[in-house]
Amino acid sequence: MNLSSLHPAKGSRKDRLRVGRGPGSGRQKTSGRGHKGQLAGAGFTRKRGFEGGQMPLHRRIPKRGFNNVFRIEYTEINLDRLARVAKAEVTLKDMVEAGLIKKESERVKILGRGDLSASLTVHAHKFSQSAQEKIEKAGGKVVLIGK
Repeated sequence: MNLSSLHPAKGSRKDRLRVGRGPGSGRQKTSGRGHKGQLAGAGFTRKRGFEGGQMPLHRRIPKRGFNNVFRIEYTEINLDRLARVAKAEVTLKDMVEAGLIKKESERVKILGRGDLSASLTVHAHKFSQSAQEKIEKAGGKVVLIGK
């Protein structure tokens, strides 16, 4: 066996359907669009959520409250979970490695539940007042990340 003898499994590869290429193709003339109607014309694009004139689902469901599209969401981490990271300086990269956050691009706020025994230098976007006091009381340092 060599590279020139490799072939895909039987039936796994299929040619793309070439629409409007004569009667032998099985998709001739109207090219699967039927006769007339708004869907038949060239350049027709259906709007997102369009349901054929029926009131779309996103308009049938009641809306509640105010959704601020400019809100900034923070992943909250308490001190008791942060204490498990066995490093003197805790950065976002360390938090990802410890499984506290999923990605380095997340915004992080440190909250004050729990206590610290070791002095840590913690890098985060925000700190609650109690968390900041507890970190500094343990001999650590708070570093704000500006994003």
